[in-house]
Amino acid sequence: METLWRVSTTVLHGVLDSIKGITVVFYLDKEANSRYTQASTKSQLGSAPPRTKESLSTQQHPSSNQLVSKRIDESKVLKRVVQCSMLNGGIFLLSILFFEHIVLPGLHLLLWSLFQNATTLTTVWGWMQPSLSLLFNSFWVAPLFLLSKIVNSLWFQDIADSAYKFRKGRPQLIPSISKLIADTLISLLIQILFLLQSTLVKYLPVPVPFACTAIYMVHMSLLCSLYAFEYKWFNMGWELHKRLTYIEQNWPYFLGFGLPLAVLSELPNSIVISGCVFSVLFPLFIISANEATPRVDVW
Repeated sequence: METLWRVSTTVLHGVLDSIKGITVVFYLDKEANSRYTQASTKSQLGSAPPRTKESLSTQQHPSSNQLVSKRIDESKVLKRVVQCSMLNGGIFLLSILFFEHIVLPGLHLLLWSLFQNATTLTTVWGWMQPSLSLLFNSFWVAPLFLLSKIVNSLWFQDIADSAYKFRKGRPQLIPSISKLIADTLISLLIQILFLLQSTLVKYLPVPVPFACTAIYMVHMSLLCSLYAFEYKWFNMGWELHKRLTYIEQNWPYFLGFGLPLAVLSELPNSIVISGCVFSVLFPLFIISANEATPRVDVW
């Protein structure tokens, strides 16, 4: 009974930590940029040259290198989160909903007003609707889906690096390039296999109702946690075996952390819409993972 209580409280602790990103994103940039400005000011004051005419002229007209450096130091977490929301939710998701719930019903209503014959309407709509859906998916959904995946991966990394730099400082990546490549490839392979395993579990014939769905959600929650925390652990220089062992040993916390994202992503019936929902929410969970302090315990 005591173990069940500890597991339950740890899962709840993970759920609460996962929600922190929703609030942190609004003040992270302000605090980070304020810190960068203070550090830059102290550095300039500590190494201030003699106040000659040339130095005053340089201060009044900073070089392009100084301006570039300042722009690089600025945190862009909120900007990237908004861009992810606009791309995945404002453009991608809304275009699909507009096509399915406005364009297709509007055309169906137009055909009904033209033919006013159920048999003719059924025949025409029977070939027209699949053709329009195929064209829309081929020339809009598929290219935009691939583009969003590429852009999202860059923006997700930018969000993770900016958030980590604010809390921890400079990332400590895996020193060896060969280890870095091998770690990335094996991690991707494990994630794909785990996702396939989760999908197979969902459709297994089990006599107990909802048992497969519950096991599937456990898999997806842990996978979402791995996705979110991997950016932080990678910047900390943790290799794959250490990341997987840490999740395995503290699974109740990571089960709770990934549960909200897994549930919200599974609500839509469409895989594409589910991917849009995931891409809109995932940046917040990256920030939450960077802010979180996992509850470590022995089970």
